[in-house]
Amino acid sequence: MAVSGENLDKLEDMIVRAAEATATHVRAARSAVGTVIFGQDRVVEQAIITILAGGHALLVGVPGLAKTKLVDTMGTVLGLDAKRIQFTPDLMPSDILGSEVLEENPGGRRSFRFIPGPVFGQLLMADEINRASPRTQSALLQAMQEQHVTVAGVRHDLPKPFHVLATQNPLEQEGTYPLPEAQLDRFLMEIDVDYPDLDAERRILFDTTGAEETKAKAAMTADDLMAAQRLVRRLPVGESVLEAILKLVRSARPGAEGPDGKLIAWGPSPRASQALMLAVRARALLEGRYAPSIDDVLALAEPILKHRMALTFAARADGETVPGLIGRLKSRVG
Repeated sequence: MAVSGENLDKLEDMIVRAAEATATHVRAARSAVGTVIFGQDRVVEQAIITILAGGHALLVGVPGLAKTKLVDTMGTVLGLDAKRIQFTPDLMPSDILGSEVLEENPGGRRSFRFIPGPVFGQLLMADEINRASPRTQSALLQAMQEQHVTVAGVRHDLPKPFHVLATQNPLEQEGTYPLPEAQLDRFLMEIDVDYPDLDAERRILFDTTGAEETKAKAAMTADDLMAAQRLVRRLPVGESVLEAILKLVRSARPGAEGPDGKLIAWGPSPRASQALMLAVRARALLEGRYAPSIDDVLALAEPILKHRMALTFAARADGETVPGLIGRLKSRVG
């Protein structure tokens, strides 16, 4: 929803009162996650933004950086029914979606009964998602996009809200199956999880190796979260922010104007524009603002675009990288 400056002021006045309580809940949730996950403020922020925007996130990092613990903590803090799937090469689609079993009723009649799989949770942790075969990975495609699954020709709706937070190890690629572009595009963000700094790692040592470990506490309920997600979609977006989103996403496609267009093999679809539009609103709400700015667009450009584009072979041979290219595109927007 693009609005003029005058209408933007009116809309802000209408939603500020309703937004204050929601913004307080959201910031409390971020603080609650931060009491358990140390030194990953950017990761926590981007994960919460993803959930507020109604999307899914792919967490990429080496083992031992608390990716799994982050997802478990977010389930507790946000008051969601969390389920976990450990992806392995022998995992089958029915292990995710569920299956029908044949039962014999007391009267001797037989009928099929559907037993739901772990996908029927509000927060699904797909651990090491690239270890499963493409057939099994594809079982999540319909769930992530359409919020329901089809088993034996019957539609089964997923609980609301429904979010997938998947993890992936970027180092150990032997025996793994890279996610296809169609599935990568289902993730609103790809979040890089880096090593903690010295102070954070010192705190980790003291907190996690003592007699008692800090436990996460609920800061929101599922209803609170859905109310926040509805509010995110109501936040007004100024014309300058809308134009920045369009310019940035369209410049990341093959054949775009400028010297970088010929470096791109394939780029983001309008789904990336939609993701950025929602994410900048969610970031604004998380920071206590009721309208996003161009700074929000620039801050979230890389995690939203980098898994939705690829460079040509010639560009990679010349040492170009996707983050470097996105950095140049951002400089032209800002």
